[in-house]
Amino acid sequence: MKEFLKSLNFGLYANKVNNEFKQILRELLANDIIKEYKNKYYLNNGYVFGELDITSKGTGFLKCFDESFTKDLLIENKYLKGADYKDIVVCKLLPLRKKRPSAKVILVLKKANESSIVITKQYANVILGMNIKTGLSVALKASQKSLKALPLGTILKIENVNNNITQVLGHIDDESVDEKISLNLYNKNSEFNQTCINEALANGDSVDASFYPRRKDLRHLAFCTIDPFHAKDFDDAIFYSKQENALYVAIADVSEYVHAYSAIDKEARNRGFSIYFPHVAIPMLPHLLSENICSLKPNLDRLAFCFKLSFDDNYKVVKEELFEAIINSKARFNYDEVDIFLEKKPDLKEISWLYELFKITQILRKERLKNAFEFRTKELRMMLDENLALKNTIYEEDTFSHNLIEDCMLLANKAAAKMIDIGIFRNHLSADSKKIDKLINELASLGIDVKLKPNLPELIRDIQTLADELNLRGEVDKLIIKAQKKAEYASINAGHFGLGFDKYTHFTSPIRRYSDLILHRLLKAKLKNDERLFNYLLLNIDSTCENLSVLEREADKVAFDFMDRKFARWAKKNIGKKFKALIIENTSVNIARLDDDIRGADIILSDINVNLLQKVEVEITQSDIVMAKIFGKITRNLTSED
Repeated sequence: MKEFLKSLNFGLYANKVNNEFKQILRELLANDIIKEYKNKYYLNNGYVFGELDITSKGTGFLKCFDESFTKDLLIENKYLKGADYKDIVVCKLLPLRKKRPSAKVILVLKKANESSIVITKQYANVILGMNIKTGLSVALKASQKSLKALPLGTILKIENVNNNITQVLGHIDDESVDEKISLNLYNKNSEFNQTCINEALANGDSVDASFYPRRKDLRHLAFCTIDPFHAKDFDDAIFYSKQENALYVAIADVSEYVHAYSAIDKEARNRGFSIYFPHVAIPMLPHLLSENICSLKPNLDRLAFCFKLSFDDNYKVVKEELFEAIINSKARFNYDEVDIFLEKKPDLKEISWLYELFKITQILRKERLKNAFEFRTKELRMMLDENLALKNTIYEEDTFSHNLIEDCMLLANKAAAKMIDIGIFRNHLSADSKKIDKLINELASLGIDVKLKPNLPELIRDIQTLADELNLRGEVDKLIIKAQKKAEYASINAGHFGLGFDKYTHFTSPIRRYSDLILHRLLKAKLKNDERLFNYLLLNIDSTCENLSVLEREADKVAFDFMDRKFARWAKKNIGKKFKALIIENTSVNIARLDDDIRGADIILSDINVNLLQKVEVEITQSDIVMAKIFGKITRNLTSED
C-alpha cells in the first residue's frame, strides 16, 4: 500500500496497478485526488498520503509517506473525519496559518483496525470505554444498565464503525487477560478455523517414504537439530560429511503440505509470522503442522528441502545443490547442551561430526566478519509463574552453539538468494547520513570521539573498538543498530548491509515465517523449470513483501507489549522501592531500563536532565497496568563500583 501510494507522486502507469489497488485508484479519481495524464496517474497538488497517529487528547498527526515532509502534519480533531490510530489516509493541506503545517482527512484508504480494545471506566455516573491503545474514551453501543452489570475494569473488544461490543476478554486484574489484550491490539488470532484444522488433519501425522520415490533419501545421515530448550517447531536440521567435506542444511518442507491459496495458506499469509510469548507460542501454522508433521522431530521420517554445500580445502563453498529429500534426525539438542559439548567434547558417536563443523564455522565466521558486523546484543527472556505473573528475567547472549547454527543458516540463505533474480529478498540498506550524525553526537557525550568517515563499515568498526576500551560495547552496539535502517522484504534484491552480503533472502524458517514459504515455492518452480508457475507465484509480490515487513514489526510489538504488561504488574507491587537501572533514552522522553534482579523493564523518568548510558538508582513512583507504562524518578547516580 505505502509503495503504491508513494509511486503516485512520480506517476504510475495504468498497466502497473495491481488488482488489489484498483478500487482505491477509482476512489481517488472520483474525489479528484489524482488525475490521469498520458496513461499515467499523478497525485494532485495539495494532497498527501500518510499514516495517522492520534494523541490521548484526540489530536491527530500525519506521518507523511512523501519524505519531503520532514515534520508530521497537524490534524485537528474536527478534521479527522472518523479516522483512527494507524489508519492510512489521504489528506488535503490547509492554508498555513500557524507555524506547524496542518491538514484535514479526505479519505480513509485502509483501516488499521476494524476493532479496538477498551476498558470500562466510570465518568460521573456514566460507564464509558477507554481505548487501551490511544487513551481516548468512547461511548459504547450498549445500555448503561448492562454496562453497570459488568465490574469496572472489564476488557472489551468493540467494532470501530459503531462501538458495538463483540467480545468480553476478561478483567484487568486477571493476569491471563494480558495475552488476549496484546493479541487483540494488533488483530492477531490465537485459534485456527475449522477449515484450516481439517486441511492440517488431512496430512496425517507420519511420513511414508514409499510415497516419495523421487526424493533423495538421506535417512542414513546423522542429522541433528539445535534449538532453544523450549522450542517445539524444529525448522532446520544439519549434518556435516567429513568424507564429502560438505554441509547439509535440511529445512522443513512446509510447501509440500501448505499449498498456495489454500485455507491454511491464506491464514499464514495474514499472520506472516509466529509470535512467541514467554509461556506459549502463537504459531503461523496450525499445531498439527508446526509441531508435528512439518517439525523435524528426532527419530521420525520427515520431508525436507535441502541444500548440500560443498567446500574446498580452504572451506570456501564451491558447489551448492538444492533438492527435495527425506531425512530422519538422530538427535534434538538445545543450545546449552551443545555449548557443553563444545567445551568438554564428550563422545557423541554418530553426531561427532559436530566438532569438525564447529571448527569450519569458526573459520567461515572470521572470514565473513571482514565485510560484516558483529553486534553484541542480548535477547531478554522472561519467566512466568504458574499464575502467569512475572517471576524472573534474564538476558540470553549468543554463544558458540548459536554462532554455529547462525553461520550454517546464513550459508543456506545466501545460496537460496543466488537462485532467483526476482522473488523475495531480505534487504538491509546502509544508514542515512542524518542518523549517523546523530549517532556520532550521542557517542561524543559518552566520551567516544570518532572522526566521520565516508566508509561507513570502517566508521562502525572504529566506534566498536573505542566502545570495547570503555567497556560499553553492548550498549553502544544498540545505538549503532538504532541508527541503521531496518531490514525489510522486497521483490528486488538490494543487498544486506549488516551481513555484508550482495544478495540475501530467508530460506531456513518456513514453519514460522511466511517469507520462507513463498521462497520455497519459487525455488521448486525454478528447479522444475516451470516459468508459468513461477510467474503465477509472483502475483502481487511487491505488496506481499511490503505487508510482510509490516507484519514482522507487528509480531515484535505484540511480544513486547505482553512483556510490558507483565513488567507493569510487577512494578505496581513495587511502588516506592528502588532499583538499579541504565539511562537508554534522553531525547524527547527520558527512559531508564531496569538492570537489577529484574532486568529489561523501561521506566519513564520525571527527571529532566539525564546522561545517556548513565547508571542510576530509580524509585518506582507509579505504574499504569492498562497502558503498560511504568514511571519513576532517579534517587542517585551510580558508579561502576555500585
